[in-house]
Amino acid sequence: MCGIAGFCNPRNDFMQSQNKWISILETMNRTLKRRGPDDEGTYLSSHCGLSHVRLEIIDLLTGHQPMLKQNVSGTYSIVFNGEIYNMKPLREELKKKGADFATTSDTEVILNGFMLHREAFIKKLNGIFAIAIYHAEEKRLWLFRDRIGIKPLFFTLKDNTLVFASEIKGLFVYPDVNPVVDKNGLCEIFALGPARTCGNGVFQNIFELLPGEFLTFSMDGLNRQFYWKLESHPHEDSFLETVEKTAWLIEDSVKMQMLSDIPICTFLSGGLDSSLVTAICAKELQKQDRRLNTFSFDFKDNAKYFQSNSFQPSQDAPWAKKTSQYLNTSHHLLECDNTEQFNCLFRAVDAADLPCMADVESSLLYFCSKVVAYNKVTLTGECADEIFGGYPWFHQEKAFRTPAFPWSSDLAPRKLLLSDDVLSFLPMEEYSASAYEATIAETPRLLSDSPTEKRRREISYLNLRWFMMTLLNRMDRTSMYSGLEARVPLADYRIVEYVFNVPWSMKCPDGIVKGLLRYAGSDFLPEEILWRKKSPYPKTYDPAYESLLADRLKEVLASPNAPVRTLLDTKKVHQFLETPSDYTRPWYGQLMAGPQMLAYLLQINYWLEHYHIQLV
Repeated sequence: MCGIAGFCNPRNDFMQSQNKWISILETMNRTLKRRGPDDEGTYLSSHCGLSHVRLEIIDLLTGHQPMLKQNVSGTYSIVFNGEIYNMKPLREELKKKGADFATTSDTEVILNGFMLHREAFIKKLNGIFAIAIYHAEEKRLWLFRDRIGIKPLFFTLKDNTLVFASEIKGLFVYPDVNPVVDKNGLCEIFALGPARTCGNGVFQNIFELLPGEFLTFSMDGLNRQFYWKLESHPHEDSFLETVEKTAWLIEDSVKMQMLSDIPICTFLSGGLDSSLVTAICAKELQKQDRRLNTFSFDFKDNAKYFQSNSFQPSQDAPWAKKTSQYLNTSHHLLECDNTEQFNCLFRAVDAADLPCMADVESSLLYFCSKVVAYNKVTLTGECADEIFGGYPWFHQEKAFRTPAFPWSSDLAPRKLLLSDDVLSFLPMEEYSASAYEATIAETPRLLSDSPTEKRRREISYLNLRWFMMTLLNRMDRTSMYSGLEARVPLADYRIVEYVFNVPWSMKCPDGIVKGLLRYAGSDFLPEEILWRKKSPYPKTYDPAYESLLADRLKEVLASPNAPVRTLLDTKKVHQFLETPSDYTRPWYGQLMAGPQMLAYLLQINYWLEHYHIQLV
């Protein structure tokens, strides 16, 4: 896993100021260094510069990037962030066609395949990736992103130069690419955040390559197109066949994603999703007489303050222990205290380059920093709820009736603390509605869908395009900030394609939440774990944490130079701070309630200040 960055201008000659541009590439590497602390490299030609930082997972000795190869058409160079899980069969296929290999890396598999088949080869990749390939003789740059969008890739155009990077901060290294946020950017933060419109980089003129998209940049200009899109198809398998195929796809995906030259681990909450991934991993490693490391997360003294509710019915720790004992894993319970969680709020912004999921993100960042002391690769159970229909809004009548994002259908809590000037300036309701309607319009449908099934398909697509992307961004940034590679086998594109077209009566048989996934996992887990009621990622219920946030926010509001003051009604904020928080009515998702609103405002202030953002 890595970080990539670079720039391309077919009409410029970067070699005329070689030292300047090499220095910029090296600064890009330093900026992205947390994504790849083990190695780094740069490449500069007349019209293109590439930079790369590397986290060594595959081919530890010879996988250095940028990687260059030649054929009769000229010189190709590549930088790549991600993993290609089917690299071994692809490698053998390419060898039969005459490709030569000097390394055992998946990077060379991509480059050789591209040199033979161009863009068509990307369709053969099963993995998580952001790829940049440059052909010197054509003066042409290609950028690719994986089908689901697990690996990030941002870009901008500056004076006819295309600039790209794994993280937004890498773009700001390039001369005169500045952190400017306009009205639309503020709407992303306040109306949609911590979600973000797919492809929108929030900062002015900064964009993100879409999932399943590739971009070419050459003398002909910039061209964007899709090599993959999610499609709707009639589902013709019986329920038994659907269960069997789903089970096979999950097992195959987990086994593929265990590919590594160093030991792997899993995140284990004791819930269905992480337990299923862990069970498959543990079984495979036991064949090799190896024991799997597993990690669960909680907050110090959380049992004392835990409040069971419809979103979070039970704590994870006892279930994680039970699952670990059943699977015979080497289990580690990691705990985070209030101070650690608070301090990581701002590191989470550094990792994401944006305000994010408050302590839901900061705590995961902290946990990742502890996991990496044991393992550098982990598999998680992320994304099952979005794919298999696990969230309450898949089942609630309100989601069917309300034409809005079901995890954030009421903007009132978001508007509560903003100043009247900001409220009149920002068209928050309209912006959110427009984003929602655009996603509904692009939902792949079948003419044969009933009105109910049509709406279920819309809700499913909303979750894949929005809620899942928010969680995938969270996982990528928090893990990579610590030099940890986090993989999400349940988000294999084959699983997404298949399950998206499974009718609700099979996804949720007899009203059983994620019933399909439970039946598919029956060969791997005991019934009490298999049928445990869903409980999301943990959060603290300690009132001392909220007091810590409130005290810090009061300090911010007392400072006349605090940038967030220009956006807030300080009187309303103080009133809010005196009101006991409601932990059971989230303003975003399942976990972000009153305390998380305070943390989000603190993140916004830090973001505005630390990134020296110009509001226009």
